[in-house]
Amino acid sequence: MDIRITTTGGTALSATLDDIAAMLPLTLALSDFHSTEKIADLPGRLSTDGSPAAAAASAGDIAYYAPWGNLAIFYRDFPRSAGLMILGRIDGPLDALTRGDGAPTVTIEAAEPTR
Repeated sequence: MDIRITTTGGTALSATLDDIAAMLPLTLALSDFHSTEKIADLPGRLSTDGSPAAAAASAGDIAYYAPWGNLAIFYRDFPRSAGLMILGRIDGPLDALTRGDGAPTVTIEAAEPTR
């Protein structure tokens, strides 16, 4: 599914995302975690059935961390971690997520179909 992530500053990021379409649209207050990722709690847990037991993340990856039930948007690479499930990827620059106070509020919604 193609999605759009819009920051409080109005910057729109294009991305693709699998598995949480039923939760959209989402408005999430992101917080910084280990100067590597932005995280937020989801309103419910995702199924991890059929997913690998662990994954590594690259800058731009959108992931679900099953042990905590949170969404993570990585702006730096992260080593393989148990319980990490990659859901999708941001298609462009990530600076809108890392500038300013470092804790943006974002809205994640289905993207308008391109013509």
